[in-house]
This record gives sequence, C-alpha cells and structure tokens, in this order.
Amino acid sequence: MEAPAPDLPRDHAEQLPEDLVRDMDRDALSQMIRDINNDSRGVSYQQMADRAEAAGFPVSKPYFQKLATNSVASAPTPERLQGIAAGLEKPLPVVQRAAAVQYLDYRATELSGYDEDVRVIVAHLAGMEKGEIRRWKAMIEADERAKRNED
Repeated sequence: MEAPAPDLPRDHAEQLPEDLVRDMDRDALSQMIRDINNDSRGVSYQQMADRAEAAGFPVSKPYFQKLATNSVASAPTPERLQGIAAGLEKPLPVVQRAAAVQYLDYRATELSGYDEDVRVIVAHLAGMEKGEIRRWKAMIEADERAKRNED
C-alpha cells in the first residue's frame, strides 16, 4: 500500500526536487475540474459527463474523475476537449489552454499579468463572430464614456 503524498504548502516548493515541483504546477485542467466539482454549485462528475454527451462530445464520468485527480497521462484529443469544455460549461479556448499547460508545459505570455476573470472574458470574445465582438466593444466603450461623465 502506498503512502499518501505529503501536503506541502507552495512556499516550501524550493525544498522539493525540481521535477516534482514542475509536476505539481502542471495540473491546470485537473484543478479546473476540481474547482467546478467543489464550488458552491457542486457539479458532479456525472453532471459533467451528461453535459458533454448532450453537446455531442461524450466524455465519461470516470474520465472526468481521472482528470480531476491528474491521473490521465496523455493530453485529451481535440474532440474530448470539446466535451470537457461542454461538461464544465467553460469556453473551449480556456479548456484548451489549461490542457496545454498541464500536458505540454505551455507557458502563456500573451495575457500575462491579467487575472483569470480577464482571461475568461478574452477567451469568450475570441470565440465570437466579428459582429458580436463589435457590439461588446461598443458596450465597453459606452461604459467607459459614462464613467468619465460621472467624474
């Protein structure tokens, strides 16, 4: 029987072997699934699987469970990523990025310095058609003008 891994705080990372630290930091997709499973909505793995199935990209409940524990050794296929995105109700680019971070050691630089909310907003916009993007841009600019007029 294997002993559980020690639960070390992140500030002790410099005391751990470099390859272990790298692996601990590479679970972006797994963490996303755990967060949704554990948040106030408490979305079950079965609900995630049902959403994926309804979207036409089936992903099994056991696969979501394995992903959540970072027990999947290879990157999901593009079709499976679409099912995961549907199951999590997240934009596909957000899920693709998390998978790239976890499985391909991808380091995003294009939105560095921004928090997760900003990255999610940008990912939503990236999936929209040009007309929708223009509409959102107009709304944001109108909001900025209104704020300036209040001052």
